[in-house]
Amino acid sequence: MINTLAIGNYRSLLNLIIPLSSLNLITGSNASGKSNLYRALRLLAETAQGGVVNALAREGGLDSTFWAGPEKLSKRMRSGEVPVQGGPRQKAARLRLGFSNDDFGYSIALGLPKPSQSVFSLDPEIKRECIWAGNAYRPASLLLDREGPVIKTRSGRSWDVISQHTNSFDSVFSQVADPMRTPEVVSLREDIRGWRFYDHFRTDAEAPARLPQLGTRTPVLHHDGRDLAAALQTIIEIGDTEALHDAISDAFPGARLGISVQQDSRFTVELHQEGLLRPLSGFELSDGTLRYLLWVAALLTPRPPPLMVLNEPETSLHPDLLPALARLIIRASESTQVWVVSHASRLIAALESAEQCNSLALEKSLGQTQVIGQGMLDQPSWRWPDQSR
Repeated sequence: MINTLAIGNYRSLLNLIIPLSSLNLITGSNASGKSNLYRALRLLAETAQGGVVNALAREGGLDSTFWAGPEKLSKRMRSGEVPVQGGPRQKAARLRLGFSNDDFGYSIALGLPKPSQSVFSLDPEIKRECIWAGNAYRPASLLLDREGPVIKTRSGRSWDVISQHTNSFDSVFSQVADPMRTPEVVSLREDIRGWRFYDHFRTDAEAPARLPQLGTRTPVLHHDGRDLAAALQTIIEIGDTEALHDAISDAFPGARLGISVQQDSRFTVELHQEGLLRPLSGFELSDGTLRYLLWVAALLTPRPPPLMVLNEPETSLHPDLLPALARLIIRASESTQVWVVSHASRLIAALESAEQCNSLALEKSLGQTQVIGQGMLDQPSWRWPDQSR
């Protein structure tokens, strides 16, 4: 489980360090920075997929993602004694992302390249990557250190250089894969690759979840929900069937779920409701009902991931369904770390009633996202490996 998440110089997140638990709830008003925090976590996930540079390009390039305010907001600026103003930069601009758990910590620093003749002169470069033992960085705990093209690993009291020509756009996760010499790299890479992000499921008339789909065993729901019927049938066969039926009856009293399998092995969802003589097919379900079934399939997965991120799961749901959804989320947090970004008051209240809920409310002050009520002494222990550079 991730204990600490740290983000520096990314959009409105100038220096955000937050503690995490098994169930994390991110709230705040519009434009408070919730989406930036979600995007930063997705960027971290891209490091293990080899796509962090391309992901930044899709956001308009590294330069457009940098914090747009002054290098440092002084106390006098915050109090309004002097206007917010910048000056010559004292340090090179770096976008920093990092996290730690009980076993390892990881950080990556990206920056713009030195001027060159290449037409790719605006491509971001990975300046430094580090992996250390434990949840707090110390020079003595460093296990792997990558500076520019050079990657070295600790060997006793000395260092072994394992690569001197690493591409500036490739993370160590795509360059180092020796489970004997660098088990920490393999362990972290597999954990990060297991993170699941669920954003906005399609529920329109042509949504794949409404249509018959060729079914195969599906322990993990696709991020767009296209294999909904197969995922639900997989839960029935190898997952927690009782929890599935409870989730349906919790939201729709008297209803039960069915999966119809056609002769050509195509699966469709059917919802049997009290008082109706036939079940409702996927074509007939309301957007809210279909979306709730998608969340049931995602949260009751027979293969829980290390981390599951739900972005505004209340979208299209009737307020009366939110308590049932909250109970599903709380149950899922018992077997996987869950992150929920929401602004629905009823869902927020239901989640905050859980003992394990770590509720973080964001606000923006002078353009910088902060956690409401978090002082310096409330932040987890965190130190960037390259903070003195």
